[in-house]
Amino acid sequence: MTNRFNALTMAQEQIADLDLQLLKRTLRVTETPCDTQTQVAGRKLKAFCSNDYLGLANHPDLASALAEGAKLYGVGSGASHLISGHSIAHELLEKRLASFQATHIPQARALFFSTGYMANLAAITGFAKLAGRGEVSLYSAKLNHASLIDGVRLASAQTNTAVTLFDHACPSELVEPLKADKKPLKIIVTDGVFSMDGDLAPVKELLKITEQHDALLLVDDAHGFGVLGENGHGILEQEKLFSDRIIYIGTLGKAAGVSGAFICAQDSFIEWLVQKGRPYIYSTATPPAIAHTLLKSLDLIESEAGSKRRKHLNQLIRIWQEEMHFANWVKVPSCTPIQPIILGNNASALMAAKLLDEAGYWIPAIRPPTVPLGSSRLRITFSANHSTEDLRELISTLKEIEQKVISKSS
Repeated sequence: MTNRFNALTMAQEQIADLDLQLLKRTLRVTETPCDTQTQVAGRKLKAFCSNDYLGLANHPDLASALAEGAKLYGVGSGASHLISGHSIAHELLEKRLASFQATHIPQARALFFSTGYMANLAAITGFAKLAGRGEVSLYSAKLNHASLIDGVRLASAQTNTAVTLFDHACPSELVEPLKADKKPLKIIVTDGVFSMDGDLAPVKELLKITEQHDALLLVDDAHGFGVLGENGHGILEQEKLFSDRIIYIGTLGKAAGVSGAFICAQDSFIEWLVQKGRPYIYSTATPPAIAHTLLKSLDLIESEAGSKRRKHLNQLIRIWQEEMHFANWVKVPSCTPIQPIILGNNASALMAAKLLDEAGYWIPAIRPPTVPLGSSRLRITFSANHSTEDLRELISTLKEIEQKVISKSS
């Protein structure tokens, strides 16, 4: 048996250290389709943890559309979009996605990506290249998603520029730095819905600041698209915004129930990304069957059935706000399907998740670095497929588990 080499030793020691800090993650394998009832290791669990907000991930119409798309276009695209992988299915999807934001962004055009992570990297690094090195300033909300953070870091390294972090709850923090900023290009980067707290970015105020200081506003609406707005078009529809300064990013693997993401902006901005967005240029195009399926998903989102699903989600949120009260745990105020409960330390969050699992619920503990130190939590998410009875049973179970965790921790 050979001695362990340095890199392997370091990996094993650091994994052990994560375990000691109660920060080691573990994969769980699902054995059934994504839905509010799932099976893990032979056990049936009530899932309150997915981002399938409209309950479309296992919708029969989407399954049929995927099969139809495979018959029409096969199962692979064969190349990147700029080589030979851009199908008529991709083109139709991009035009439809642009129509969703056409009343909010003039000359709207959309670009389809295989993941939201790729879309965010492409958008931030691509638009930062509009100015020369040292000629761009990036302003990023402190609680942005990891993909936005990584996009900002990469763009900063490429353009040799500093990054200013701001509290999205206090957008006025941006005013003085922007007043003093003489760079020709300034980009404000924010989530639309913050994924771990469920609160909304003050996009109306951020857009006003953007316009006053000749900047761009990049909004990642991963958790708002399909859910917010009368027609499910997202946070721009809900807040009734209109500007050619907005770079809008939507995710298609959450409320839309399938996979992928898109960037929507004024036509010239999108054309720039086609030329300079490296994650777009150098990635094999998503299978066109997925794009075909997403067209059906967009139909469902805009339909009367989609409207009913959003209304039911809002009913679940109202019940939670009115009936879920804790003695010690902190319920984070949220008007979205994301409803976090902050327990504080890793041990309490893991204990609560374990007790929930034993009671037949799948709600994982969320710990650093996903959330700040000392704010480990349960991140509860609602789906339109949850019934009011499902929710009230969860509320009753959570109240019992809070007392057990407090008792064991004292």
